[in-house]
Amino acid sequence: MTETEQVAFSSLPLSSELHEGLDAYGFANATPIQSQVIPAALNGKDILGCAQTGTGKTAAFLIPVVEKCLRQRGKGIQCIVIAPTRELAIQIEQNLMGLLYFTDLSSQAIYGGQNSGDFVQQKTAVQEGADIIIATPGRLLQHINLGYVDLSTIHTFVLDEADRMLDMGFIGDITNIHRKLTNPNLQTLMFSATMAASIRQLAMKTLKDPLQVNLAIAKPAAGINQRAFMVYDTNKPKLLEHVIKESEIKSMIIFASRINDVNDLYHTLKKLDLKLTMKAMHSGKSQDERNEVMRKFKAGQIHILVATDILSRGVDVDDLSHVVNYDIPDDPADYVHRIGRTARAGKSGAAITFINDKQQFRFYNIEQLIERTIDKELTPEEIGESPTYDPNKPRKKKRKKKRNFNNKRKPQQNKPRSEGDQAKKPRSGKPRPPKKRTNDESQS
Repeated sequence: MTETEQVAFSSLPLSSELHEGLDAYGFANATPIQSQVIPAALNGKDILGCAQTGTGKTAAFLIPVVEKCLRQRGKGIQCIVIAPTRELAIQIEQNLMGLLYFTDLSSQAIYGGQNSGDFVQQKTAVQEGADIIIATPGRLLQHINLGYVDLSTIHTFVLDEADRMLDMGFIGDITNIHRKLTNPNLQTLMFSATMAASIRQLAMKTLKDPLQVNLAIAKPAAGINQRAFMVYDTNKPKLLEHVIKESEIKSMIIFASRINDVNDLYHTLKKLDLKLTMKAMHSGKSQDERNEVMRKFKAGQIHILVATDILSRGVDVDDLSHVVNYDIPDDPADYVHRIGRTARAGKSGAAITFINDKQQFRFYNIEQLIERTIDKELTPEEIGESPTYDPNKPRKKKRKKKRNFNNKRKPQQNKPRSEGDQAKKPRSGKPRPPKKRTNDESQS
């Protein structure tokens, strides 16, 4: 099957309950990755999938997982889906719940950052054998190590955003979990946005003769209108205000790399008369706060989110109209993930990037990755001057202080002691207690 062939969901050999769920979702035709993955997964093949964000890969593995669970009707946990972050785990479970609506299957998301009551709920769901578990690696291992998780009934193991999990240091947890899955007929589906050597090494350890699906690796969706502005850091707040006021914003995510930058930018925007509701989102917020903010953002009650890269993956927002890169990420692939939040499922959106005088080489690397040159717009004159785009300009490196080994401190020669020196000679026995200092002396 080629990437260009379109497959109707009605033509796939799926259970009637699952077809009802797809109809309720409004799914008519499969995306390219779904067209290639679903039939092969239904036939029991292991999958190694590499596709850009927003191509429908979540449904590409959820649909065959649900169908397999419906066909086998086993007792206990049947499938485990591993995700790198709690946000992605929540997103996957929300998508899954729609597919399960007309079935008698159950699911449970397992992740950290919650109160004790939530942990008890997770434990109960695991002990009672929820059909499909969506979990972050660390929290799942906590439940497993407590000894009440029966892994013998699991027939399908899914790794989503595998590259992200490796970046976050979860390789040991993943291999540990996989080693505990003893079903000889275990089917494993692995998905990644990139296909680095480390991903292929992990695939060799966990997959058996997999079908490899590669679609538009590390390329933004065609519906994204990518823009870039040359701007000095001091002019970024004014330029952002200008961009917001000139745009018709349904919803916008502004990405900054550091928590402090997110908080500072959020407070700066709050002082402006933008007539738009906004919130900050980063890992410093509690899980309950983050859940409530995302609920309101998806419901349209919040128009602008200022966020770290915690939202660059695993967040699906209908009609997200704008993404702004307030600064440029170190990894070019993170740029693709950031702007991939918009123009999902064939829709259109805008991605705007601010390029200062220090991060130009990063943007050059991004253009090399996406194989496209993006026009560089200047900061409006009423705001200020613009830096010249010259990514080949040598970057200034901090000079390290050189140690002068020629001026080594010479050892002191033994000189005859004066009477004063004799007085300072250390005494034998217990050390003298420190002299008490007055308040005036301690403050000097």
